[in-house]
Amino acid sequence: MPLPLPPALRFLFVVNPVAGSSGKAAWEPTIRAYFAALPHTAELLTLTGHGDEAALRARVAASHPDRLVAVGGDGTVKLVAAAALAANRPLAVLPAGSANGMARELALPADPTQALAVAVHGTEKSVDVLYLNGTDLCLHLSDIGLNAQLVRHAHARHWRGLLGYARAAFWSLLRRRRLHVRIRTDTGEVERTAFMVVLANARVYGTGATINPNGDVADGRFEVVVLRRLVGRELLKMFWRFRPFDPAAVEIFSTTAVTLDTRHRVAFQVDGEYRGQLTHVEATIRAGALRVLVPRS
Repeated sequence: MPLPLPPALRFLFVVNPVAGSSGKAAWEPTIRAYFAALPHTAELLTLTGHGDEAALRARVAASHPDRLVAVGGDGTVKLVAAAALAANRPLAVLPAGSANGMARELALPADPTQALAVAVHGTEKSVDVLYLNGTDLCLHLSDIGLNAQLVRHAHARHWRGLLGYARAAFWSLLRRRRLHVRIRTDTGEVERTAFMVVLANARVYGTGATINPNGDVADGRFEVVVLRRLVGRELLKMFWRFRPFDPAAVEIFSTTAVTLDTRHRVAFQVDGEYRGQLTHVEATIRAGALRVLVPRS
């Protein structure tokens, strides 16, 4: 007896044409060719950088897609994830950015055809999301201090790719300064002097640096990582995945909520997007709120 055909699904691909170090004009023919022999339909929405959030909401309301697919880097993934949460639809990701941290976290293939196969034939996984200061969605990694300064400088100079981040990192290290922060978690309150504090729903930055070795995007918790000292051997562990960190240099707290208060205004970034300077951050977790397509075991 023949197997029943899979139900026909409607996919909405949200394409960032300037993600990464070059344009992504080849994505449309790649997607069209892949779907040519499938019972499913594929619609494309190309982002322009102006009114993208409203345009995406309108397209979702008009076409009622069964799955949303982000084609871009972490910023694009975050934009499409917000729409997927609002519409209660699963999210798939085609890694196409200069920083693909969330794709790396989910073990998604970089090859376009393989990534499309996951979007169509993968299995759903429920992952956690963070909300910062009530409404700002965070899927991956947010921080105050040194790395947020790096993000600010890279965006201001329009530096993309690993080389751009390396240039921005050099600039940030030359201008590094410590911040004084009060940290309140599930287990209590501490005060620290540090170069940066990371709110880590995941393990690895898009650059490949492992900041939270034991993190899990689906465990109902997140980690507060405090970089207290810039020690060469500890920084090397981030790239070679040696662990554990020396807590005198890198301290990690596991929690479901946190409040950060700093003495002075500090740089703040969320999933690779600079948010300005502030003195107060609150973060809470919504366990398993987002469904994503991942490779089958």
